[in-house]
Amino acid sequence: MPTTLEKTALLPRIGRLMQDHRAATAQHPRTTLLVLTAAMRHMTRSETIKFLSAGTRTGKLATVRADGRAHVTPIWFIVDGNDLVFNTWHTSAKAKHLARDRRASLVVDLEEAPYAYVLVEGTVSISHELDETRRFATRIGTRYMGTDRADEFGARNGVEGELLCRLHMDRVIALDDISA
Repeated sequence: MPTTLEKTALLPRIGRLMQDHRAATAQHPRTTLLVLTAAMRHMTRSETIKFLSAGTRTGKLATVRADGRAHVTPIWFIVDGNDLVFNTWHTSAKAKHLARDRRASLVVDLEEAPYAYVLVEGTVSISHELDETRRFATRIGTRYMGTDRADEFGARNGVEGELLCRLHMDRVIALDDISA
């Protein structure tokens, strides 16, 4: 059982956590608070975008199979406004799933302490427009392969049959400092 002194020391931290939660839910109004502990903190919208854009973290995209089971696959993506943009071949499993059911979820996580993740849920729009596909494939290549190989990636993935997909961020849960 914590002493009065220990309880008093926790009050400022709990107050900050509640402020963080109110700020996060104001920016992501449909965000549901799953767990509130003294260890984790909701990210603001700008922190969420920065987290999603940092380095070369892959996203784990979940789509719905015809029989209702989930299909999860790693993807490369970039943030463009309120969308996460990725490309896929028209005969891939994810392309087939998304053609039938546009709902998808994507999680990006920090796999080391203090641990963090962003979960995005929404619908996906699909474009067959070749110039747009090539332009975004090049931007994705820049992020994951560097500027020296970006054009190569854009040329390889900016071809007829490659689809440009935009996951609209309809619902976002973004938690930081999970183990702090």
